[in-house]
Amino acid sequence: MSHFLEAKKICKSFPGLQALNNVDLNVNKGEILAVVGENGAGKSTLMKILGGVINPDSGEILLDGQTVNIASIPQAQKLGIALIHQELHLAENLNVAANIFLGQEPRRGGILRLIDNKIYDLANQIMQELGLNCSPHALVSELSVGQKQLVEIARALSFQFRILIMDEPTASLSLDESKRLFGIIKALKEKDVTVLYISHRLKEIEEIADRVLVLRDGLNSGELQKSEIKHEAMVRLMVGRELKQFFQHAHRVQKTAEPLLRVEALRYLENQKPITFDIRPGEIVGMSGLAGSGRTELAETITGLRPMLTGEVFLKGENISISSPADAIRAGIFLVPEDRRLHGLVLPASVKDNILLASLNNIGHLGIIPLRGGDSLVQDMCEKLTIKTPSLNQQVGFLSGGNQQKVVLAKWLCRKPRVIIFDEPTQGIDVGAKAEIYALMDELAKDGIGILMISSDLEEILHVSDRVLVMHHASLAGELEGKDISEESIMKLATGGLVAA
Repeated sequence: MSHFLEAKKICKSFPGLQALNNVDLNVNKGEILAVVGENGAGKSTLMKILGGVINPDSGEILLDGQTVNIASIPQAQKLGIALIHQELHLAENLNVAANIFLGQEPRRGGILRLIDNKIYDLANQIMQELGLNCSPHALVSELSVGQKQLVEIARALSFQFRILIMDEPTASLSLDESKRLFGIIKALKEKDVTVLYISHRLKEIEEIADRVLVLRDGLNSGELQKSEIKHEAMVRLMVGRELKQFFQHAHRVQKTAEPLLRVEALRYLENQKPITFDIRPGEIVGMSGLAGSGRTELAETITGLRPMLTGEVFLKGENISISSPADAIRAGIFLVPEDRRLHGLVLPASVKDNILLASLNNIGHLGIIPLRGGDSLVQDMCEKLTIKTPSLNQQVGFLSGGNQQKVVLAKWLCRKPRVIIFDEPTQGIDVGAKAEIYALMDELAKDGIGILMISSDLEEILHVSDRVLVMHHASLAGELEGKDISEESIMKLATGGLVAA
């Protein structure tokens, strides 16, 4: 039996990454197919190919049994395919109605009619259906994130589509807004509209999906029929993979040790459940959670990059005030950021200048830095961290990802850290460099430094952490230790499930 939409042997690679490797997908008319997988599994890449955003390297797409070429978004729309992106793509300087009908504006003699009551009436109808409670004349820039997400959905609903692709549509929606959206999806199904639905919220999948396709590391991992769609079954297909043997970590922390860092009742969002946790000396605490769960935001709050609405931070029992990055640096709490090239390095500057960037006051006098000031310190750091560079004056932007990460770490080691927060420490670096980063973290822990390691890599979390904190919807969903730490337990907490005691 032929399917309404088929994707066969789809391959797509980006520099240093095979995003999709001979992936197959098929879906019937009027079927709700959920596509799930861990971060980086290839879900969004596949949906962007079907929506005409990017082109595959190879493979075939068939619609109604006929091969189609979806080379652009307009071509996808002509075929009746609408894509709601995970990232918002709105014109914030335009009003709601203009965004909903962007590209579909009424024309007269080929000229756009920018003021037309008809589009406001049509916009109002779609907005009421979605429960979007604002004026169609309101500027998008004035809306909340949840309202903007509904505008994105309303835009898709304005097209005459046969296939609707939804990539994390409820990420910014309230519970009531999400329920209303599910009602609309079910109504579309009754009209024979096909829905491809991506979500990390597995409870949603259980509620609305007719079938589940699971991707893992750019490959087909398996499928689940309606009767098989269970939280545990999806998690098992998402996380089952071979574990590498290059992690270095010795569980050395005594449970009786006094906390080095303690965070109490911290909130960085209104109406957020307060977050409390601690890190003991020499402990590596892993922090897991899905994209958008609030891990990075928490790290930025602790290090003064975003304001703390409520809460207290204690270092060795002393209450410290952190209202800026300078406060955190003075306290010895440092962040190795997720995007090292954007937030951790000055790419045109040299290896030396980057390593000394946070220590200039300790090297110079009255604002004057000696020509060769800090050379010996930088050389020691390069040797200790095995930073491979032709010279200390090499532009850091030309180093490999692993060596760039070491330069960021060297910058903070010059300041004698007490706590280091690593946000995705091995993202975008090769296996050999990963092993070196793990060894460095292990050495830091042996020296009594407390480490919070935020990572989307479950292998990393499992093999490097003494304890694991799991975030879900900007709150601490749970804490795992010892034998309780497993991929399935982490994924259950990360997706809103409960772990048996």
